[in-house]
Amino acid sequence: MELPKRAGDSPVKVELEKDRRYAWCTCGLSDKQPLCDGAHKGTDMRPQVFTAADSKDYNLCNCKQTKNAPYCDGSHKR
Repeated sequence: MELPKRAGDSPVKVELEKDRRYAWCTCGLSDKQPLCDGAHKGTDMRPQVFTAADSKDYNLCNCKQTKNAPYCDGSHKR
């Protein structure tokens, strides 16, 4: 299987808490998209760990093609 696997064709709105660390799925295999659930184990891929700057809703990438990971940049439209 070629990774990353496209997990969806649109971003996922997720409420994140300021200063909390999150792990964004980079492989596309997680059942808890767009966040990591460890499904990448056995691959060379690792999640991208990030901290939310503010407590608010964010649009996280689900197609895994964004140039602004973990945030959606509209790459799913191309």
